[in-house]
Amino acid sequence: MDIKFESTVPKKEDFYQLYETTGWNGRVGIYSKEDLYNAIGNSWYLIAAYNEDKFIGFGRVISDGVYQTFITDVIIHPDFQRKGIGSEIVKLLMKRCKSKGLQWIQLSAAKGKKKFYEKLGFEERDSDAPGMQIRI
Repeated sequence: MDIKFESTVPKKEDFYQLYETTGWNGRVGIYSKEDLYNAIGNSWYLIAAYNEDKFIGFGRVISDGVYQTFITDVIIHPDFQRKGIGSEIVKLLMKRCKSKGLQWIQLSAAKGKKKFYEKLGFEERDSDAPGMQIRI
């Protein structure tokens, strides 16, 4: 398998199709292709993975470039999961953060993905400071 990693925004339709494999769009509201494309275009840094010409994986960083840094939208097409692609994407995102002096990287792991991120060195936040959210 020949996987190529690029720090370029994927095509709008390609990203939408990959995003739809997660089921996230139905849980948090309906985001259009344009909404999602605008969102990823505003990333601080991103990695897109391709097998030959097929877009198969993605991850991005949202950051102020100083101290608030979040890895998000790590998505691997179901046909390509468990092949090290997600790990490589996260490692490349972390490498970029480190090269820019960012020292604290946060993320929210999808259900069932905690062990994946632990293998990459992430630790669960203390139970007395797990974070909060609101959907409006």
